[in-house]
Amino acid sequence: MAKTEARWNGKLIAASDNCILVEGNAYFPPLDLKREFFADSDHTSVCSWKGDANYFDVVVDGKTNARAAWIYNAPKAAAKPITGYVAFWNGVQVTGAEHAKPLQR
Repeated sequence: MAKTEARWNGKLIAASDNCILVEGNAYFPPLDLKREFFADSDHTSVCSWKGDANYFDVVVDGKTNARAAWIYNAPKAAAKPITGYVAFWNGVQVTGAEHAKPLQR
């Protein structure tokens, strides 16, 4: 299987052969993140079927992309497979998402 990768500001911030695809977003397993590029954010949001999301800022070479990554630490039952997995938006380039395994609901 081909790798799914996430890059921001020219740096590889996550790469995995085990992503899960949900609504067009690749969710990366926690062990496949390069944690040095992530900082906790106080931002949260709610999805009607996945539950409460928490966010991370992505920080590369002194530049911060606020709330560019999100995680469901305790999702609702339908989204249990993505518990602890991280997805990206806001300019983070994700390639290879077509290789991610679709979530079965």
